Amino acid sequence: MLTRLVCAVKEKKLAAAIEKRLAQADIRLTVFHHPHNTWQDLVRSCADVFLVSRTLIPRPVDASVAILNNLPEKPITIILDDRESSNAHANLLGAGADMVLYAGLPPDRLVEAIETTLTSRQQFYDLNRFDHRGRSQPRLHDFTSTSRDMQMFLEEVHQVVATDASLLLQGETGVGKEHLSKAIHAESHRSGGPFIALNMAAIPDQLMESELFGHEQGAFTGAIRSRRGAFELAHGGTLFLDEIGEMPLKTQSKLLRVLQDFEFIPIGGEAPVWVDVRVIAATNKDLTREVEKKRFRQDLYYRLGVITLTLPPLRQRKEDIPVMAEQFLIQQVQRMGRDIDGFSEDAVHALCEYAWPGNVRELMNVIERAVLLCRSDRITLTDLPSGFQLTKEIPGTWIHTDETDPETAWEGRTLDQVKSRVMARVEKKYIEMVLEKTRGRVGEAARIAGIHPRGLYGKMKKLGIDKDRFKTGKDRENAHAARETRVTGIQG
Repeated sequence: MLTRLVCAVKEKKLAAAIEKRLAQADIRLTVFHHPHNTWQDLVRSCADVFLVSRTLIPRPVDASVAILNNLPEKPITIILDDRESSNAHANLLGAGADMVLYAGLPPDRLVEAIETTLTSRQQFYDLNRFDHRGRSQPRLHDFTSTSRDMQMFLEEVHQVVATDASLLLQGETGVGKEHLSKAIHAESHRSGGPFIALNMAAIPDQLMESELFGHEQGAFTGAIRSRRGAFELAHGGTLFLDEIGEMPLKTQSKLLRVLQDFEFIPIGGEAPVWVDVRVIAATNKDLTREVEKKRFRQDLYYRLGVITLTLPPLRQRKEDIPVMAEQFLIQQVQRMGRDIDGFSEDAVHALCEYAWPGNVRELMNVIERAVLLCRSDRITLTDLPSGFQLTKEIPGTWIHTDETDPETAWEGRTLDQVKSRVMARVEKKYIEMVLEKTRGRVGEAARIAGIHPRGLYGKMKKLGIDKDRFKTGKDRENAHAARETRVTGIQG
């Protein structure tokens, strides 16, 4: 992150020496040359280090210094005193100043003292980047896999870790794009710098530019203080832009300029700010189609996609599910203090047969839920959500394999639990039969079933039924064409 130094000093030679000495450093320097409203400008600035002459601090001094110390950035306050008195300096330190310097010292010595303070401030940022909650930092070995698709993907990742090129990570929701970006950052030469993540889908359009580039005090209504943007915060490290496909076109053009020149101007600012940032963008959209539909800039797509990596969905690497489930189980057992050894055979089979629309994130949530509900030393099928209990059917029947012998399968369950499970399988079998007959037409299937289409959609979602499975190839093409027509009509 760029360190901000804000100066309000009466000594013009010192101000000139600071500007000359720090011009090429990774410092954003702001010097207030005019005494009018200097204090208000100081308080409203976004500074890491304040250098201010004692005579410019309003009385009482201790209350004014406390205002600076209580700013969100927790800044370091250096007071320049024209009195060569140890008692006076001690009083200023007692009032809350971090350092007091005698203004009569040569400018070079004063600048050296200020540089030492700036270095300690940067070390403060370095220490605060570590996770104090005991969580392990992401690493590429977290993605160890026996899947051929995943192994090929990881080979590509290892080739690009050491570069500074922009990356575009593609993949479905929940496959681990942010975790991968953190691992790439941790394994790269930028690991000593910050990792800053922004989700484009979670930021209102009118605030996006400020979140990315920051703003100056008074730039717009409500901007009572200056504020850093993500690019400045990520200086020397990595900026992760999630859901990049949701970024408005107006902001896309400004992002493109930053990626080309590594300079930006904060909202309301005048001077450009240079940053050293590696950008990793991620999306679950097909950006080539977004470009065709004029919803994403082609030049930005090419700039971001210098290297494009596509994370395989979990359903394409089911051989990894047992190992991943065990890893997540160990994490949750340690976190919750439970005594659970592992999974039963039918639970592992159900996990491997499930479609995982939510990918790795859904697997983590399912394991956490199972650990919470488990009443024995092993997670069984009954500890998994109801959708997992429908995955082991014998062809041509709706009877579950572990219930061919009801006395064994229903033992230990209440009548309501048995009825609920049996009815769920009956509903699933009936709905699949009707959708097969109507070739995936939900409206017609709902009419046959005697329920509202919205109700049928709800049951299909709960039971994990995809209507597209029952459509013929021609029906799929027609459905796709209809969706394209609707989208074109909306755009028009």
